[in-house]
Parts: sequence; structure tokens; C-alpha cells
Amino acid sequence: MSTEQRLRDLNIALPAVSAPAANYANAVRTGNLLFISGKGPCPEHGKSLHGKLGQEFSVADGYRLARSAALDLVAVMRAELCSLDRVARVVEVQGFINSTPQFEEHAEVLNGCSDLLVEIFQQRGVHARSVFGATSLRNGLPVVLKAVIEVAPTPVGITR
Repeated sequence: MSTEQRLRDLNIALPAVSAPAANYANAVRTGNLLFISGKGPCPEHGKSLHGKLGQEFSVADGYRLARSAALDLVAVMRAELCSLDRVARVVEVQGFINSTPQFEEHAEVLNGCSDLLVEIFQQRGVHARSVFGATSLRNGLPVVLKAVIEVAPTPVGITR
């Protein structure tokens, strides 16, 4: 089954790709690697999200927000590659969590991203990852994710 079909079967709708926040690209491809710039959670109810984990947001909120930011990463993959069937492997994800000094559940928050990538890409979505706590992130975002993707020369997962 193609990844595009799997996305439809999972009833996952990708958001419109968010624009870069400054003078940089959403993604840069070199060779068979696609480097995706940092993405935050999609706005909710028309508003950008601001705040810290352990203060304005719970671990469950953080999981949901990381999943939302991961949807933007996947939207960038599709925009850059024209099809998610060109994703050979999610190589690495880095997560930055805007949190209070006492917050320690960074990994549980980033699971929102990791779980979504495995749902969509299955074994090709299993990745290396790092998660970092931060005292602040741009525009007060609660979560920012970045990723490295291996690009297949032809679509994968499609049988002819």
C-alpha cells in the first residue's frame, strides 16, 4: 500500500505548509537527504499557540502539540517531494520543548511526533531522535520539531 493511501486510510488530513518564519527555506535537499526546518504546532481555533510545558500545557497537551507539529513536517515532505511515497526513511527527529525548569517529561511529549510518523510510514517512520528542554522558543511556541528524511529515487511501497 502506498503511503499516500495509508494517510487516507488513517483519515489524516495534512495542513497547508506553514511559511518559514524568517529568511530561510522550509527544507533543503542535498543528495538523497531532505533537511526540514523547525516547525511548531498548527494554530488552533485560528490562533498560534504560546506557552510552556509544565505551566500552560500538560504532558497530554504536549503530546498533542508534538503530533500537530509533526503534521506540518509531513506536509513539508509532501510539498518538497510531491508524494509521501518518495520518503525512504525518516532518519532523525529533533524536538525542542519550551518548558519550566521542573518539567521532566520531554520524551513523552516527543512521542506525539514519533507515534504519528510510525503510524504514517510504518517501519520507515522509526527514527533516531533527540529531545531538548528550552527556557524559550521563537514566538513562545511550546514545541518545535525538525527532521532529516531519506529520499527514494522512485516511490517506495508501491507494487506494480
